[in-house]
Amino acid sequence: MYHHSASTSHPAAGSAAGVLDPAADSKDAILFQRCTWCGTAMYHRLLCPVCQGSELRTERSEGVGTVRHSTVVHRNTPAARNVSLIEMAEGFVVRGRVMGPPVGIHSGDRVRLSTAKDPVRGEPVFQLIDEPYRAWT
Repeated sequence: MYHHSASTSHPAAGSAAGVLDPAADSKDAILFQRCTWCGTAMYHRLLCPVCQGSELRTERSEGVGTVRHSTVVHRNTPAARNVSLIEMAEGFVVRGRVMGPPVGIHSGDRVRLSTAKDPVRGEPVFQLIDEPYRAWT
C-alpha cells in the first residue's frame, strides 16, 4: 500500500502519534485530532478510526455541541451525577458531564464547554445553552 509520507521525516512524538501535549491544553478548550488523510475528527486516538492513518493534527474545539446520550449514575459518588456523550460541532464525540439536574438533561440539548477538565474525574464539563426545564405538553 502506498503511503504518501514514506520519504518524508516525521515530526517528534506528539503530533504524529496523536498524543496530545498536556501543556497545550488550557482550562477553556478541548483539543481534538483531525486525520490529515481523510479529515475525520476524533478525540484522544492514536489512529484514525476510518482510514487507520497515524498522521493526526491537533486542533482546538469551539466548545459547542449537542447531547447525544445522557444517563444518571449513582455508583461511586455521594450524589447522583450524569454521564453524557456530547457530539461536538467539529464532528467528534466526547464523554463528559453536563451541569444541572441529572433528570433535566436530554438527548438533543445544546451544550457549551464550561471547563476542560473535571478536577475529580478528568472529563470535560459542559453547561446547557438552552433552558434546562421543559414544559409539560
